[in-house]
Amino acid sequence: MRAVCQICLVAATICFVTASAPTSSTESPFRFGAIVVVTLSSPREKFWGAILSLKPEGVSVAGVDLASFDEFLHLLKAGEPCSPRIVFFPLRIELDLPEGDVPSLSQRLAAKTGLEVQQVLSTRENA
Repeated sequence: MRAVCQICLVAATICFVTASAPTSSTESPFRFGAIVVVTLSSPREKFWGAILSLKPEGVSVAGVDLASFDEFLHLLKAGEPCSPRIVFFPLRIELDLPEGDVPSLSQRLAAKTGLEVQQVLSTRENA
């Protein structure tokens, strides 16, 4: 009898919003601190947060599941203790920008809580 090991990778899409555009055409917008939305294909779910690490095999993000985003905003606004999760995703990336009159998630967070997204998603103690 032979043991079989299987590795299953989940495809992901990452969307991002940043307060500043890249300073050159060669600078990647997908860098440490960029605000992203990761879309998983199986299971179908989305995760919003800040890039902690970006490597060829995937991305590490600090943030929250989109299904919990409004609850996360409510907790922040009420001053309740809450913190982002840190997760790793295999990756495929796309920008998350406002579309017409629909604001980005970062804009929604700032509008509803009065907080800056970098402040909320920071994992550094002195940020």
